[in-house]
Amino acid sequence: MFTIKGKIIGGVNPILMGIVNLTDDSFYSGSRRPNLQSALQTANEMAAQGADIIDIGAVSTRPGAQPVDVDHERKKLMPAIREIRKHLPHILLSADTYRSEIAQEALDEGIDIINDISGGLFDPKMPAFIGRHNTPYVMMHIHRTPNDMQQFPIDEGVVETVKDFFIRQTTVFESFGANRILLDPGFGFGKTIRANYELLARFEELSVKGYPLLAGLSRKSMIYKALKTSPEEALNGTSALNMVALLKGASVLRVHDIEQAGEIRELFLQLSTSVGSGQK
Repeated sequence: MFTIKGKIIGGVNPILMGIVNLTDDSFYSGSRRPNLQSALQTANEMAAQGADIIDIGAVSTRPGAQPVDVDHERKKLMPAIREIRKHLPHILLSADTYRSEIAQEALDEGIDIINDISGGLFDPKMPAFIGRHNTPYVMMHIHRTPNDMQQFPIDEGVVETVKDFFIRQTTVFESFGANRILLDPGFGFGKTIRANYELLARFEELSVKGYPLLAGLSRKSMIYKALKTSPEEALNGTSALNMVALLKGASVLRVHDIEQAGEIRELFLQLSTSVGSGQK
């Protein structure tokens, strides 16, 4: 458990993180906000619907995505951070980047959290950067890279693999002084559908060293492929699995749909507070 500007991460109340994609090729077409105006509008809507954090990313990490150079990421990301921060001065902002260079610039623009899909593997300077600033950090597990992660996905032993990764990487970050870490098992990032469901079924086991957990399930292939549908039709399945994640100990839900996730959170809190109370 830790706090970010007074907001408790890992406490009784789950946190909602809304996704703002600045890319034009995200796996879910409904999330694409390739221009500044649409990104700001989405951020404002999410804030009004109850988002605690807005996560802003300029690099597509869908399966098969090609790498984007640092200048392209900078030109897309920094104006969006500045504009959203100007209009939403009090909301927590997260930068979805694996580059310490971009993370530093984002921090200078008012970002509160760094969300790194590689858990520090893609940029060896990231652990020292996070430790130096003690910046809140989302450490995600990924198998290989977005370009090839689904060509050779993990199937057997996925829980042990992810736990070992978290133990190893948190130790690295701690050695630089970092201690405000959120763990994200990376649903869909180099795992088979079966492995993704094993991760969710054993989600509570992933909280190594007591660090809080983030669940990023929103509209992912483990939902729409299992239901033989599409990302656009996967909201109901997302809501179902988000409730499972909360019951399994998730502290943060990273979602495209804040309003519906807020309803899930409210029902979860009703359930949690009624346990043992005898109320109907």
